[in-house]
Amino acid sequence: MSLVGSYVALSKPLVLVFPVFLLAWLRFGIGGLAMLRWLRKPSDEPPISPRTRRLLFLESFLGNFLFSICMLFGVSMTTAVAAGVVMSSIPAVVAILSWVFLKERIGGRTAAAIACAAIGIGLFSLQKPELGSALAHEALFLGLSESVWGNLLVFAAVVCEASYVVIGKSLTEGLGPKRISAIINLWGFALVTPFGLWAAWRFDFTSVSAGIWGLLFFYALAASVWTVWLWMTGLKSVPASRAGVFTVMLPVSAAAIGVLFMGEHLTSMQLLAFAIALVGLLLATLPTRQPAPAQG
Repeated sequence: MSLVGSYVALSKPLVLVFPVFLLAWLRFGIGGLAMLRWLRKPSDEPPISPRTRRLLFLESFLGNFLFSICMLFGVSMTTAVAAGVVMSSIPAVVAILSWVFLKERIGGRTAAAIACAAIGIGLFSLQKPELGSALAHEALFLGLSESVWGNLLVFAAVVCEASYVVIGKSLTEGLGPKRISAIINLWGFALVTPFGLWAAWRFDFTSVSAGIWGLLFFYALAASVWTVWLWMTGLKSVPASRAGVFTVMLPVSAAAIGVLFMGEHLTSMQLLAFAIALVGLLLATLPTRQPAPAQG
């Protein structure tokens, strides 16, 4: 999650150069080339069942394809403040979905960690400047303003991300992290290819500088290879509800990159928000005290 926040912040220049669908297509294509060997079935791995095939498709459709569409269009219709507050609900939504679908028990300490994550990132989001001008004269669509639709799309992205965590936990029970990473990336490439080809047809590739190409390769490898493999490896031994707490590191690391490399500054309220969020991480990761054995 720290690496996700890092590449999200550092990929801002890429969005200024490449259309969104072309950027996604290039990302999946580069990632697929890097993971060709990971597609091969290990000798000790059981054949993929029809249920697992469906889960692999859903993992890519929800976590890669639909998440990106909902987030990008949602943020463009609402403010950074509102989007940040909505995104702070990811740990809670992960916990609810893991309780409903995986039957995981949410202990008191995990619940407290989820609350700290939501409060910390919520406070941080409320301190962010808005991206655009005031939304006082918005047009209505089906009786709702554009900003409301934007917030709904961002929340849809939250549900997609939470589903990605929960489905990933189910997948790790039968497949290795490397093969999961390669297969869901292949599905992402297939889903975005029609849109990517359409965007590439009218794009001038000669206008892209060497530095941007280098940043694109880092983005592709980080987004499609490194982060997915790390996440799936961790999910093999961590409950999904606890793993969801770590999504707080996405905005935290993105903000840290902004401060260290982009000249941004943190307020005292934002520092307090980070401290609360990190307390949540400590609650989620410190070992649980085991009861002492009964003395005979």
